[in-house]
Amino acid sequence: MIERLSRVLAVFALLGGTAWAGSMNGVAGSMPAYYDATLFTINFMELASGGEAANLAHNGSINTIYMCDACEGQLPGGGSFVSVIDAIQGDGFNPLWQELQISFNAGVTPQQFTSDNDILAAANAQQITLTPTTEVYRCSVIGKPYAGPGGGCAHSEDFSVLS
Repeated sequence: MIERLSRVLAVFALLGGTAWAGSMNGVAGSMPAYYDATLFTINFMELASGGEAANLAHNGSINTIYMCDACEGQLPGGGSFVSVIDAIQGDGFNPLWQELQISFNAGVTPQQFTSDNDILAAANAQQITLTPTTEVYRCSVIGKPYAGPGGGCAHSEDFSVLS
């Protein structure tokens, strides 16, 4: 798990973010994620295994975060898959997320998806297989990555326009 987060943080650093060494809690757990073709910054921390099992058994409103560990370095240009989330504040958001792994089926070239709708369409077209994991994360959408030179990071209170 830590290795996967380290790879994701490396992608984030390439996109202009900053990663801090050490604990994956707090700011160090920040990473990019797509929601409806927009790249956001999320804060990401895995729950303890007991918390994961309890939430999966009793919480019916867990969101989904789509990841593709097998895509590491496999996207065009040697890129890695950036996670995709299915909700943000104002759109069915719950801070708990279950990981679903994406596997590209035989004969299908790995690609970056930017929305859960595209992922579900690819699954329905049998281009990919979605595999639920038992991993549950506490994820907060904390801002949008910079929007180019001189850009900044929007904070969660700036999402009021999305409601």
